[in-house]
Amino acid sequence: MTHGDDNGLVLPPAVAPIQAVIIPIAQHKQGVLEKCREIKAALENNFRIKLDDSDNSAGWKFSEYEMKGVPIRIEIGPKDIEAGQCVIVTRHNRQKETVPLVNITEMVSKKLQEVHCGLYQNALKNRENRIYFCTNTDEIIETLSKNGDGFVKAMWCGEEECEDGVKEKTGVGSRCILEEEKAAGKCVCCGKPAKHLVVWAKAY
Repeated sequence: MTHGDDNGLVLPPAVAPIQAVIIPIAQHKQGVLEKCREIKAALENNFRIKLDDSDNSAGWKFSEYEMKGVPIRIEIGPKDIEAGQCVIVTRHNRQKETVPLVNITEMVSKKLQEVHCGLYQNALKNRENRIYFCTNTDEIIETLSKNGDGFVKAMWCGEEECEDGVKEKTGVGSRCILEEEKAAGKCVCCGKPAKHLVVWAKAY
């Protein structure tokens, strides 16, 4: 779910077909499209850039590229040109920042890195907040009923019979054995000494 929200895709910069889109504001005014083309030329050797100079409104373009998950949007209009600046909007959190045009290449690189790191942190936080440690099958049922779907860490003796038993009782199946974490405790199903710490979850 990290790569989408209610407005569409949210793509990581590394895989996004368009890393940044330039949206002219009041593009019918003199000098706006020329400046946008100048910015595109300055960026396209380092990034996957698109300039949308279609006749659609700026608001329509904002929505379209949000839906497509383009990591950053560059907005520039007559007042921005006069001030030697532009506005950069990051897709994953919709934060806006006004930046000087002289630093546009460095700022685009910085913002793409912010999107990458922001998406990772959001995914990590979501995963950590949805992991629960349980010691028996009743706890698994109660925990998932209370918190909704998520991941359960629980001990397992290594017997297939117990693995099937957990799934039958709780509806979650084994997903992976955490080799880096030592098993210490009793099997969540039979109560015998555990051999593995396992992540359990529902299949979709």
